[in-house]
Amino acid sequence: MTAPPRPLTLDLDANATEALRPAARDALLEALAQGGNPSSIHAGGRTARRIIETARRRLAERFGAAPGDIVFTAGGTEANALAIHGLGQGRRLLVGATEHAAVRAAGEGVTLPVHPDGTLVLEVLAQRLAEGGPALVCVMAANNETGVLHPLTEVAALCRAHGALLHVDAVQSAGRLGVQAGALGAASIALSGHKLGGVPGAGALILAPGLHLPPLIAGGGQERGRRGGTEPLPAIAALGAALTEDYDAPRIARLRDAIEAGLAALDPSIILAGQAAPRLPNTSLAILPGVPAETQVIALDLAGVRVSAGAACSSGKVASSHVLAAMGFGAEAGSGIRISLPWNAPEEAPARFLAAYAAMRARLRRH
Repeated sequence: MTAPPRPLTLDLDANATEALRPAARDALLEALAQGGNPSSIHAGGRTARRIIETARRRLAERFGAAPGDIVFTAGGTEANALAIHGLGQGRRLLVGATEHAAVRAAGEGVTLPVHPDGTLVLEVLAQRLAEGGPALVCVMAANNETGVLHPLTEVAALCRAHGALLHVDAVQSAGRLGVQAGALGAASIALSGHKLGGVPGAGALILAPGLHLPPLIAGGGQERGRRGGTEPLPAIAALGAALTEDYDAPRIARLRDAIEAGLAALDPSIILAGQAAPRLPNTSLAILPGVPAETQVIALDLAGVRVSAGAACSSGKVASSHVLAAMGFGAEAGSGIRISLPWNAPEEAPARFLAAYAAMRARLRRH
């Protein structure tokens, strides 16, 4: 007897990796066919260099920066580490409590608390900055688990008032919200290609004009001596091309809101973490009290719905969310799943998800 076929997968895990953009796919394949080392001076190398510089100009135009202030990296983790190790030398490190593991692991610092809605407590930041000494403040634009947006304008103003540098992890927000480097006033902004609709292997760090940045990886002199190593040509080409496509935030927010309304109607005990705060248009974090997140993820996966239990950067392990713990959730911190819609989410996504979720809840709540 053959097993019934698995249903077509509904991908609601875009914050782990955004769906590949058509323009990015085309640019990736063209760069793979082109080949060449961008540092070579022959014709093939010069063509590869033009591909790299075209992507750099696209980033500069999209984020309001000068091309020479953009450093390509292997991804968001390296971009964060490059900023923290390079700009944090001789400075106190102040890190938001809900920052991504890539930031929290890059250096030991003082943890900045968040409100129950997930936004940074500005009064504590002001107190820590007033304690004296140069500082590097690390605050993400949008949280990768809840989608909560931090008040970066106010954070940047406090940093300027106290002579501190601000590093922003914009990995989740860059492709979904307008991020203008100059208007933000950050010393550095980290991006990741595959979170923008490109492919893994390329990221970028946008620097403030005139800012010196010692390399984390030395050798070769690439990226104006700020990041050694041959640039990943195909991944960078895909990153730049992904930025040429629009993001329909109102449509995605409408689908997200339909999911949340359906969850609220299904079970009033379900908690939507950070719902009261400004958030990314595509992200919800739903807590089903008493049911472990890993159990929910597996059950939904078997039903053909792909979600995650918080961040997807822990070697496949599922642990209680440090983000939810920082927001004041106790045992419930281990019962939250992240629902993050991709740019190409189908209109039937809310109905399909809610049907699978309702069946999962009814089954698991019986045990």
